Amino acid sequence: MAQRVNMRSVRSPSRSANNEFLRFTSSVHIDGRLWKYDIAGSIAHAHALADARVVSKKELGFILSSLRAIAKDFSKGEIDLDPNLEDIHMNVEKLLVDRIGKTGAKLHTGRSRNDQVALDTRLMVREAILAVVSEACELQKALIRRAGENPNQIMPGYTHLQHAQPVLLSHHLMAHFWRLQRDISRLLDSYKRTNVSPLGSGALAGTTFKLDRELIAKMLAMDSTTENSLDAVSDRDFMAEPLFALSLLMIHLSSLCEEMVLWSSHEFGFLRLPKNLASGSSMMPQKLNPDIPELVRGKSGRALGDLVTVLTLLKSLPLAYNRDLQEDKEALFDAFETVGDSLHALTAFLTEVRFDKARMGKEAEVGLMTATDLADFLATRGMPFRTAHGLVRQISEMSREDDKKFQAIAHQVLLKHMKDYRTSDLNILKASRAIERRNIEGGTGKAAVSRQMQKAAASLKANMKTLAVLKEQTSTVDRLLG
Repeated sequence: MAQRVNMRSVRSPSRSANNEFLRFTSSVHIDGRLWKYDIAGSIAHAHALADARVVSKKELGFILSSLRAIAKDFSKGEIDLDPNLEDIHMNVEKLLVDRIGKTGAKLHTGRSRNDQVALDTRLMVREAILAVVSEACELQKALIRRAGENPNQIMPGYTHLQHAQPVLLSHHLMAHFWRLQRDISRLLDSYKRTNVSPLGSGALAGTTFKLDRELIAKMLAMDSTTENSLDAVSDRDFMAEPLFALSLLMIHLSSLCEEMVLWSSHEFGFLRLPKNLASGSSMMPQKLNPDIPELVRGKSGRALGDLVTVLTLLKSLPLAYNRDLQEDKEALFDAFETVGDSLHALTAFLTEVRFDKARMGKEAEVGLMTATDLADFLATRGMPFRTAHGLVRQISEMSREDDKKFQAIAHQVLLKHMKDYRTSDLNILKASRAIERRNIEGGTGKAAVSRQMQKAAASLKANMKTLAVLKEQTSTVDRLLG
């Protein structure tokens, strides 16, 4: 049955639209959160219109004061968005026209919703990037702090989740620091390509009005303007790129969380869960569960899904703007919120957990963890490493992974193969000696880790300095709103 026509189309007042069509095409329930960016962009655009003498100084004053009053009402929660007006752009324009009449209707001169939404979203993305980077830096601080609290603690290192070689706990924690550092670098790099103004591109071909695009970019503290109007209104690289960085960040967090879950199990027993950040069982009274790392591990799938959503959306779209792009924001907003919340929760968790140092130290001494050191020792005495590797593998197989038998068999083998062998040479099989021998740059030796942590602290300091500069840029939006 046909829907009863009861209002006009937002895009064309001469055409009728029914409720079902408007409900399906409306995006204001999603893009409504762009209100402050939309108003800031409109303020900058109004200045460009005045500069081009499209509006008078008096009209500019009316437009600016009214836009700032609308922004104030938004911030107080006093604005109810009308879904029949389709999106945030039409809602803001309607609010402005209701206040100052035909002067407000002049604001859209030389502008399309195509370049308008591209600008609004870029302003939002650059701010969201910095919010995530800020949370990532807090997790980096926690990693450095926990590493500094445990400078000498030895634990097992793993490959394939099998005992491999002893490492320092501080070294292990710092591995996650450097993963985050790369994530931060990628996000800040994407910020540069996001902070470009598309306003003035119009619907697809630019505008006949002599708008000073550089003026707009400068007012919004954007580094430059887009080069091609067709590209500017269809480009969503500035979404896809940070979404990839967010997805990889969440994969890194998922890896850290998997370790926290494993380490909290009885089988590992390397850490004790903080009671205030873990839940019990509804049935089993003795249980304490690692909720935060499990949830963050699970939420990594959401971030990956958001990336795939946007990439799939962009696939095969012809130039220039297509309505498909209306569907990009829900995934974008979700990814930034998911990652920000996950970083915040994981920082709190990592700050509160307690490491079982005795258990870690004990496990670092078993499982033939220093077999490689024996092969290295033989290599230092002239034996080709491949020969030494094969010999130590034979000793390992003969001992059946019993550490005491391994040392006893190694003693007999070394007596046979080395003229200058001394029983004390087997001290190299101690985990502490294995750590001491690995002070190469980036290694797990105490001195190497100490140098590594100094570099990490310097990197974190640089991150914070960059954040401060870029936050000053993004605060331009709030300053424009008054």
